[in-house]
Amino acid sequence: MLEIRHLRTLAALRSAGSLVRAAELLNLTQSALSHQVKLLEDRYGGPLFERKSVPIGFTAIGARLLRLADTMLPEIEQAERDVARLMQGDQGQLRVALECHTCFDWLMPVMDEFRARWPEVEIDLVSGFHSEPAELLRTGAADLVIGSDYSAEYATFPLFRFEILTVMAQKHRLAGQRRLQATDFEGETLITYPVPEERIDLIRELLRPAGVTFQRRTAELTVAILQLVASRRGLAALPNWAIKNYVDYDYVIARPLGEQGLWSDLYVSVPAPLRQKAYVADFVKVIREQCAATLDGIKLLS
Repeated sequence: MLEIRHLRTLAALRSAGSLVRAAELLNLTQSALSHQVKLLEDRYGGPLFERKSVPIGFTAIGARLLRLADTMLPEIEQAERDVARLMQGDQGQLRVALECHTCFDWLMPVMDEFRARWPEVEIDLVSGFHSEPAELLRTGAADLVIGSDYSAEYATFPLFRFEILTVMAQKHRLAGQRRLQATDFEGETLITYPVPEERIDLIRELLRPAGVTFQRRTAELTVAILQLVASRRGLAALPNWAIKNYVDYDYVIARPLGEQGLWSDLYVSVPAPLRQKAYVADFVKVIREQCAATLDGIKLLS
């Protein structure tokens, strides 16, 4: 029997573009997702999509079921939101604070989608750079923080893992290396956002443990950092999604850090009373769905 979860699986496959990322999006193991797909294919007597196509190309059977998903899933999700409004009285506000400055790139479309789903919930950004965004939760100045840190005193929702890459000018002395090690930064200028050093992954995880000495220069905007890098004023370490377009157009080049790469995780943190609010869970869902569909090189957290 065709079930709602099957339609959600097909929608996730289209959105994520691969079995691996769809499984992450649905919080399933890849084997569980493959089993679910096989049951559907056995039921309908043919494949739902082309296994070797990237992104996934759906067969006539898969495309027809996707049209059904596009009709039914929005209605089901709208009904779930309406029930939440009736049961919880979900009118409120979400003041969002960011620890991850490059998150602005993907957060704006997320906020637009959230406003369409929850027009009665006022959502806004807490302006300015915040060296300790979790403090805004403690003082009541923010309702939700997106960042890499989380504390047991707050309710947390996992988002995704991303790789931090070194960014340098085309003709930098290190441009010929495939990977950079901590010692490569000795005597270099590191261009960062104006946040405490302990909140910068490269410094905290690699440079300090190796005893590397470096100069530091700050800029508030990602584009300003990249302009400084391109003009050979120093190196930067930024998330893979934030620099993709600049690398694709040969404005700068990027290299991984260390033998295993330098990775960071993103979470949503809220005060415990907000955990049960349906609009908070839906906000997290929108982030995961949109980022899985639009950001290369991320791994959804479960």
